[in-house]
Amino acid sequence: MTNKLPKDFFWGNSTSSMQTEGAWNLDGKGKSVYDVRPATNSTSDWKDGIDEYHRFEEDFDLMASQGMNFYRFQISWSRVDPEGNGNFNEKGIEFYSKMIDALLKRNITPMICLYHFDMPLALAQKYNGFLSRPVVQAFVRYGIEMVKRFGNRVKYWITFNEQNLYHTSEAFDISGYLKGDKTIDELYQISHHVMLAHAGVANFIHEHTDCQIGGMLAYSEVYPATSNPQDVLYARKIDEFLNRNLLDAFIYGRYSHEVMTYVKNHKIEMDYQLNDDEALIQVSSDFIAFSYYRSETIDSTKVPRNTVPNLYLDYGSKENPYLETSEYGWQIDPAGFRDILAKVYNEYSVPMFPIENGLGMSEEYKGQEIQDDGRINYMRDHIQAMKDAIFEDGVEVLGYLGWGLIDIPSSSGNVDKRYGTVYVNRTNHDLKDMERIPKKSYWWLKQVIESNGENLDDLDLETEKTQYA
Repeated sequence: MTNKLPKDFFWGNSTSSMQTEGAWNLDGKGKSVYDVRPATNSTSDWKDGIDEYHRFEEDFDLMASQGMNFYRFQISWSRVDPEGNGNFNEKGIEFYSKMIDALLKRNITPMICLYHFDMPLALAQKYNGFLSRPVVQAFVRYGIEMVKRFGNRVKYWITFNEQNLYHTSEAFDISGYLKGDKTIDELYQISHHVMLAHAGVANFIHEHTDCQIGGMLAYSEVYPATSNPQDVLYARKIDEFLNRNLLDAFIYGRYSHEVMTYVKNHKIEMDYQLNDDEALIQVSSDFIAFSYYRSETIDSTKVPRNTVPNLYLDYGSKENPYLETSEYGWQIDPAGFRDILAKVYNEYSVPMFPIENGLGMSEEYKGQEIQDDGRINYMRDHIQAMKDAIFEDGVEVLGYLGWGLIDIPSSSGNVDKRYGTVYVNRTNHDLKDMERIPKKSYWWLKQVIESNGENLDDLDLETEKTQYA
């Protein structure tokens, strides 16, 4: 048995458009729902990101110097299709074409994500986002056009970032939903419409191209808080409703039998129409992509009676006393990462692809290299857990992508919560010069990649540093 990762193993970075690009009103871009969100005392607005629109060459040089061979980025729907009506913006498309060429020039394989929560504002205002079927049709039209434009150069695709979040209360914040009562019927309608949108693009890719596409989940391991059988039951149901329901759809072309039985028994109107079966049954996945940051614990006694399982964690989440907690309240659990890799692969026999993993930390550059040992320890432990899943459990894993490995605003817009191995010199309310400054973790991860994951030790970093291109 060899403990060496495959030579074609992917090491890389993941980002979203609104957290990186800036240029919110340049070259024909339409407004997204993020562009009209104001800054607060503790968050930035979404107009500047890290100015990736003008600085992507610099950042790709940093990635290449670190040894990365993979980059998952997102196309901003409103940049290439400003109103979401199919009137495509050639300048926006040209921007992504240049990015793709720049990646390929550096031997970095691109992956495109089509949607990361930033609905074109016009579609949100007209249709209330994915609550309405016309938005499904608009997304499929947009997605197919992007595949036609870039599929000859981009062979890896995902449709929706963390698609299972559309089956949680977060759905109302990320789907373009602007008004309504946030009912359970609406929650299930949004989730179903998003799945139909995924099916439209995935089925086109498999029928007409040689590209690969997979579904993506935000996967948190959920443990019962105690040995109370009700806690165990709730933990299992959370996994069934939030994860396995979509995994069944991604792999088998149908929703979970348990979830659909719940829908029937509780008379949930999810807008499931007769011809929807035809689209879903054709769905398959070449890999399962997922993000993993933390695990959670469920205390059933805190969940109100008759709560839908989708919302159990809204009420019953409880701190796990056996785990370390980050400064932002996320519990660090590498063993949960390994368990997810193994159990999903054992059940579905499809290659696994963790495409987001990382630790948010508050950091400030004061003229000396940032010593982010906490981030190094986090990444080391999770990469080791992944290797254990591969070598001890037999899981096929395509690669390991960190999240925002060049600092970007967090999902809430808080620049102070940093995930990167490269510091970007800006704050929530002061753009400064946005200089890119490698942290200690940059050099550590460079060594990991150069050894293809074999060497996770804390080496003499000073002797390893080289000037990046």
